[in-house]
Amino acid sequence: MGSAVQVPGTPRKKAAVAGPVSAETREPDPRVEQFLEIITTSLEDDKAEDIVVIDLTGRASFADRMVIATGLADRQIAAMAAHIDRKLGEAGLKRVLTEGANGSDWVLLDAGDIVVHLFKAEARALYGLERMWGAELDVPPEAPAAPVE
Repeated sequence: MGSAVQVPGTPRKKAAVAGPVSAETREPDPRVEQFLEIITTSLEDDKAEDIVVIDLTGRASFADRMVIATGLADRQIAAMAAHIDRKLGEAGLKRVLTEGANGSDWVLLDAGDIVVHLFKAEARALYGLERMWGAELDVPPEAPAAPVE
């Protein structure tokens, strides 16, 4: 019997167990920018508010881009998710996983290298994903922190 450890589960679960892959060894999907354009255009057409795209390349192993947008009502958010799913399918991305589309304050679409979060305004403020993943977190502080005495 070999010495390799067998991990049960889907390829995504196996990747999570294996840990992050360095940016040098992971092959980026050349269609990411095309899919990103489809997503942002669809959101604009559906009157989404405050659309933000965050570049996660080299910062996260689960995706290269994160899109965050706000909708006014559950039905609008569900419709935005359905339109994105349909348009990505037409563009050749057949496997988009959707969570929370049955009437919630937060819908998540996992399109592989792009993760889309659709929120109601209150939920978006509560979770604060921009604060968690925003580029300003990559900038080192100007002065070192004072030691605690």
